[in-house]
Amino acid sequence: MNDSATEVDELLLRRLLREQHPDLAGLPLREVAGGWGNQMWRLGEELAIRVQRMDAGPDLQLKERRWLPALAPRLPLPVPVPVRDGAPTEHFAKIWTVMTWVAGTPLDHGALTRTEHAAGALAAFLAALHDEAPADAPRASDFGAHPRDCTAGFDNFLHAVDLGHLADAEDRIRAVWDDAVTAPPWQGPPVWVHGDLHPANVVTAEGTLTGVIDFGALHAGDPAWDLAAAWVLLPPGGAPHFFAAYPPIDEATMRRARGLAAMKGLFLLLMGQNGDRGLPGGKPHWAPAGRAALTRVLQDTPGC
Repeated sequence: MNDSATEVDELLLRRLLREQHPDLAGLPLREVAGGWGNQMWRLGEELAIRVQRMDAGPDLQLKERRWLPALAPRLPLPVPVPVRDGAPTEHFAKIWTVMTWVAGTPLDHGALTRTEHAAGALAAFLAALHDEAPADAPRASDFGAHPRDCTAGFDNFLHAVDLGHLADAEDRIRAVWDDAVTAPPWQGPPVWVHGDLHPANVVTAEGTLTGVIDFGALHAGDPAWDLAAAWVLLPPGGAPHFFAAYPPIDEATMRRARGLAAMKGLFLLLMGQNGDRGLPGGKPHWAPAGRAALTRVLQDTPGC
């Protein structure tokens, strides 16, 4: 069977559950909106099924299966933990994973109104995550590269987006990026890095951060990739509170993090524009988040 033509629906998932995890087959099942590389289905109150969709291979899910059970116990916010493995079958030729459900509203559909609390929660989470990774941890790829190796992507984003009210700030955005490109690389040991912190990959409740999801980009490398979230996720004024709560960092790491935040803001803006144009994978509600992130990059410049 050509799995690319297989529709992932409730009937298929229940069949897979009956065959491989029959004790879970009777739980309520509903699709969760969102997702790109993987499709998510809520399974009962405490579980979810993560199904390959756009991801070309199983490596990202296999990475989560391998490492999240070891990382989760020492993290101060809930993260999805794999609890059952789904194997390919003649009915569906891709892997799937049953994971714990992280309650809350994704930030791209929610809001952070308790700025200091959210900044402290994010700082505590990343301080706990950014421990030295073992030698067999996955290494950085596109997610995790030094900014100088991401310049083509930055240029593509900058040329493709409509900056709107930030159009007169293009030179300042470019200057932030150029500063990151010339910053020295990370000098410390490779640490655990989430790698893809954006508004759809954190969840909120009561105006603050309550969980972190989608660890497909998890790797060992430069923490600047996660520190960029201080501008990408937090409300105006949040970045200084974040860096006051996070362990001290050197100037070069701050420069790389700020540049990566600018690139991520442009990416969010581009995805929003693609959504407005009806292009595959586009998300119209991401454009305001992208412009807001860029505004914060230009305005919130905490010291080291």
